Parts: sequence; structure tokens; C-alpha cells
Amino acid sequence: MKDWSAYAKGVLRAEMTKRQISYADLKALLADDGVKETEANLRNKVSRGSFTAAFLFQCLAVMKVTTLHLDSD
Repeated sequence: MKDWSAYAKGVLRAEMTKRQISYADLKALLADDGVKETEANLRNKVSRGSFTAAFLFQCLAVMKVTTLHLDSD
């Protein structure tokens, strides 16, 4: 059975790395979108993989991710 939390965390981290976006950068981008999170809170959320699909999509949107390729396994 696939660990979907780990998968979502990997997708978010990969997109951050691809765009050279740090947690501080993500915090600022989310703040511009009206989301108030601390950098430490973002790190914890992502490291645990304990976030909603809505949060994942919001992060992808503020990072300007327009195409997402998902593994087929």
C-alpha cells in the first residue's frame, strides 16, 4: 500500500527544489496569498506530510507550478 502522505511530501519538496524555493520563500509566497504560517510550522507540516490536499494545491499555485507529473506506480 502506498504511503500517500510521504508521496505528497515528496511532490511538494521536489517542486520547491526544482524552483529553488526555501521554506522562508514559501512562507512569503503564502503570506502574499493571505496564509499566515511560520517557517518552522511549514517545515514541520511538510516533514510530517500532514497537510491537506488544499494546502498542497495552494503551495503549488503560489510557486506557479502549472504542470505536475506524477509517478504511475
